Amino acid sequence: MTEATTPTIPQPQQTVPRPGSWNPLGATYANGATNIALWAPDAEQVELCLFDEDDEETRIPLLDRTFDIWHGEFPDVGPGQRYGFRVHGPWDPPQGLRFNPAKLLMDPYARALDGEFAVGGAEGDPDHRDDHDSAPYVPRSVVVGDDGFDWDGDAPPQVPWENTIVYELHVRGFTMRHPDVPEDLRGTYAGLAHPSVIDHLLGLGVTAVELLPVHHFVSEPHLLNQGSANYWGYNTLGFFAPHAGYSSNGTRGEQVTEFKAMVKALHDAGLEVILDVVYNHTAEQGPGGPTLCFRGIDNRAYYRLDPDDPARYLDYTGTGNTFDVSHPHALRLVMDSLRYWVTEMHVDGFRFDLASALARSMHDVDMLSAFMTVIEQDPVLREVKLIAEPWDVGPGGYQVGEFPHLWTEWNDRFRNTVRDYWRGQAGGVQDLAFRLAGSSDLYADDGRRPYASINFVTAHDGFTLRDLVSHNEKHNDANGEDNRDGSDDNRSWNHGAEGISGDDDPDIRGLRRRQMRNLMTTLLLSTGVPMITAGDEMGRTQYGNNNAYCLDNETTWVDWSLRDEFAEQHELVQHLLELRRTHPVFRQRRFFEGRPIYPGGRKDIAWFTPGGTEMTSDDWYDDARVTLGMFLSGDGIRTRGRYGERIIDDSFLLWLHAGARPVDVCLPGAPWAARYSVELDTAEGRKASVHDAGATVGLEGRSCLLLRVQR
Repeated sequence: MTEATTPTIPQPQQTVPRPGSWNPLGATYANGATNIALWAPDAEQVELCLFDEDDEETRIPLLDRTFDIWHGEFPDVGPGQRYGFRVHGPWDPPQGLRFNPAKLLMDPYARALDGEFAVGGAEGDPDHRDDHDSAPYVPRSVVVGDDGFDWDGDAPPQVPWENTIVYELHVRGFTMRHPDVPEDLRGTYAGLAHPSVIDHLLGLGVTAVELLPVHHFVSEPHLLNQGSANYWGYNTLGFFAPHAGYSSNGTRGEQVTEFKAMVKALHDAGLEVILDVVYNHTAEQGPGGPTLCFRGIDNRAYYRLDPDDPARYLDYTGTGNTFDVSHPHALRLVMDSLRYWVTEMHVDGFRFDLASALARSMHDVDMLSAFMTVIEQDPVLREVKLIAEPWDVGPGGYQVGEFPHLWTEWNDRFRNTVRDYWRGQAGGVQDLAFRLAGSSDLYADDGRRPYASINFVTAHDGFTLRDLVSHNEKHNDANGEDNRDGSDDNRSWNHGAEGISGDDDPDIRGLRRRQMRNLMTTLLLSTGVPMITAGDEMGRTQYGNNNAYCLDNETTWVDWSLRDEFAEQHELVQHLLELRRTHPVFRQRRFFEGRPIYPGGRKDIAWFTPGGTEMTSDDWYDDARVTLGMFLSGDGIRTRGRYGERIIDDSFLLWLHAGARPVDVCLPGAPWAARYSVELDTAEGRKASVHDAGATVGLEGRSCLLLRVQR
């Protein structure tokens, strides 16, 4: 049964707005007045709600409507003003209509939000309208004017994909325990821009920071009820608003200026800023979740509903709802948001959470869908870095290797293969070779490049690198879900004792640290774009928690005191990234072909057995094989330099040995090399040395050895 609402009639003492304009959407301050515009095609009435410093609310009906957009201009409303909407219309869940003027709604185009979400007013019965006023429990939108921020010639670093090193970090957790960041700046945008933090990033050798969600987010009711909070931020409320909780200066628009200052400081250091963005779902969850914005404005446009039962949401995300970018206005909102972050906030790219959900047309994932097509043709967005998390939880959602040319992808095949290899569960080396060489089996068939593969061994979701070698099982008891949450498929190995307390045994500690070096070496010397998870270069641990999304404490904050204890790991990462920076042979822009680039030369890539002979078909299908040599020819680089010149580099031979016992390997002779020098050894004790071709060199159990060909 449809429940209608009674429109509010303006009272004599109320402000009657000027007509204003239907464009642009949101709150726009100019020439001493603020224009308000809200798209709500099925609404019967829209009220603008203004809040004063005592949080007293004034409701003013918007009297003008153009192209389904309700609008008005307010001379006495300026920057810093807090506001929201109450939208009147029918409550008819079987038809997908969930209007409820008792719920204060955020402006979808709000540039800033102020206040916290609290349990008690925004949630309700999914089948019956709840008339409790939600205003005391939800954030307010904030009018943001021209802050006069001086970008002072800021320009994007525009690091080519093949030169990119991604460093995934959490704005709050990265600096909360940093000893050199002032306490009042820790956990903020300003803290991330602190010189000591930038020095660490530059000293490490990364080129881009990928920030976990910074769109304004709120915590789910069940987390607030158990006394925790959403720490990661994958619960977006405002697609245009920087998360207010990361601001050190204030939440009435100051967060916008502080975010800009952070971006400028990182750009000045040559570092790109990539945002992890969540457009696939919102914080409103399923039908019984809180009504905060989209549900109360136009539920049928913003969310994918079950066509057979519009009271139900189609959930391809595992969060209760799926944002419907197949609808023209929802798609416009996402595109406007993306362009805003590039043009106004100067970010350099995006990593799209559960990108397959965005690529769905009706039900199936479609790489020619409206979302993918608009991205491809947009003159702003096609110029920035685009990273897909190429899966969702719906049918057919796993799409690794299937995104279009402009996109790169998180390559979980790389993660799984490398983890399995180093724990001795790979079943041979065939798949490992594909991952080392750029995953041509995934990306070459449709003309994509090696840098389409974002290689990673760890990410925010899952074990840290140290926990990967210290735990056989997840330990998520602190999450309040009896350890049921988080993946059980970790492909980890504790090396003889569960937990980091096993480091008390010197043999276990030594093997674990060697394995950390092996994993990092494999990652950073593989073709593709490597991504490092913050803190892995200094032994960060979450004590076996592989799903710490709800822990905002020392479990998830980077422990900078570990830098001294894990100095060797930190130095290894620096050395590997310097090798990668100075040697284009590790940064291939085209796939290897396994043949010489010119007649009579060496193959661009070659694979060797421990006996120093090239791998045969039988060798590749030997499931017991645990040792592999990879030769990269510096004279076999298939792309030319900026001015068309041929690129010449040193050649390298990388040995990887996942067996428990030592093994002898023979160094290949002509035409590959006459002599080799030791560049890097993940086993302890080997000194820099030179070996003649044909010599036998011993590899310690579970180790990597990188040799440079002597010219």
